[in-house]
Amino acid sequence: MKKIAFLSFGHWTASPQSQTQSAADTLLQSIDLAVEAERLGMDGAYFRVHHFARQLASPFPLLAAVGAKTRKIEIGTAVIDMRYENPHYMAEDAGAADLIAGGRLQLGISRGSPEQVIDGWGYFGYTPGKGESGADMGRRHAKEFFELLRGKGFAQPNPRPMFPNPPGLLRLEPYSEGLRDRIWWGAGSNATAVWAARLGMNLQSSTLKFDETGEPFHIQQAAQIRAFRAAWKEAGHSRTPRVSVSRSIFALIDDRDRAYFGRGGEEQDKIGFIDGNRQAVFGRGYAAEPDALIEELRKDEAITEADTLLLTVPNQLGVAYNAHVLEAILTTVAPALGWR
Repeated sequence: MKKIAFLSFGHWTASPQSQTQSAADTLLQSIDLAVEAERLGMDGAYFRVHHFARQLASPFPLLAAVGAKTRKIEIGTAVIDMRYENPHYMAEDAGAADLIAGGRLQLGISRGSPEQVIDGWGYFGYTPGKGESGADMGRRHAKEFFELLRGKGFAQPNPRPMFPNPPGLLRLEPYSEGLRDRIWWGAGSNATAVWAARLGMNLQSSTLKFDETGEPFHIQQAAQIRAFRAAWKEAGHSRTPRVSVSRSIFALIDDRDRAYFGRGGEEQDKIGFIDGNRQAVFGRGYAAEPDALIEELRKDEAITEADTLLLTVPNQLGVAYNAHVLEAILTTVAPALGWR
């Protein structure tokens, strides 16, 4: 394991028990937690995108703000639902945010998962083409976005422009060199992991995937990662790809930790259904005293296969407590797993 980052869904609830009661709380606390994570020596700050929900949604203002407030930490998403995205506008937003951050963006994108409303992308003005599903449309948007990040000119310039143009066809601006190598695909199956590898995207694998063999989640996820790497090698790409996995992991070191997470109930994988009646396996969570936690995590084959671990955080418990959660992992668990 080379890198450890946090992953926030950015929930907010107008409840006395929540430290995050509004969208403003979520956004401002997300920036503060990224600053704290950098101070602790963490490698990345990642954010989930969900539309029509009381969670983080439009990522680029947040990514740009985190980029302006930090200096070293990677700043990413896991993931942006491409069914909702205009690839051209997204390429401009991503280029701007990456330049503000000094080339630290790590953008996870995907074809999308079940959402809060039926066919929500339709309200954003997007409709699948003839014979396409919503997932197909998401992958089409992703390929178009990925191609735009090459920075090649494609638009015919106006012969009488308002401002002088460089010679040749025009590309989207601002353009950030190297961002294309920092695009990740959130894959829910082995086939889409292979698809991403052939295109040249890095791989994000979350806490669920389609159940393809009936084996434990971490074993299926490790096989997915190996299939991705084999396809990458076969495609002949010149660089080494990145691979991340997401986990809920809590080191129980004080009474607060034990009260919040020491009651058990997350020690086993769960089976559910997504995309109608397609069976999926949801990975277990981890919560234990540090020594026991280390032994459990060493048995997780997917964590061993990946180079980056994304730790999901309970953001409604506030910045101070989440910084404590992250520091506990970094100091009592991560070194024994090969970090740093």
